[in-house]
Amino acid sequence: MLRPALILALSGATVEAQTRMTPEEFESWSNGRTLDYRIDGQLWGSEQHFPDRRTLDADAGGACVAGQWYPQGGDICFHYETGPGPHCWSFWRDGDRVLARIAGNPDSPVAEVTISHQPLACPGPDLGS
Repeated sequence: MLRPALILALSGATVEAQTRMTPEEFESWSNGRTLDYRIDGQLWGSEQHFPDRRTLDADAGGACVAGQWYPQGGDICFHYETGPGPHCWSFWRDGDRVLARIAGNPDSPVAEVTISHQPLACPGPDLGS
């Protein structure tokens, strides 16, 4: 889950020179894919994206949690079934790389986000698409 408390404890980088993704670009880029979030090269979590902005999220080593995302201003906000929310993020392009950070918090660490076409491995009933 993209929880701000965890990411704030990790180191960051600047994103001022990059190009911010619009919600429409984010949807086109993420739909049908799994996004892996890495901070300082360490996998922090993954989120599988489905049609209708549904998601399945898992922190590294954690359980899968269903949710959804929606645009709020230029940010992408996530809401999960099991927790308070929303958790809003800004996504940026830096050449071929995509970076993300907690929306409205320029001091928060930056995650590099990469695409996978592999679904999350979520044991248990009623999880997945």
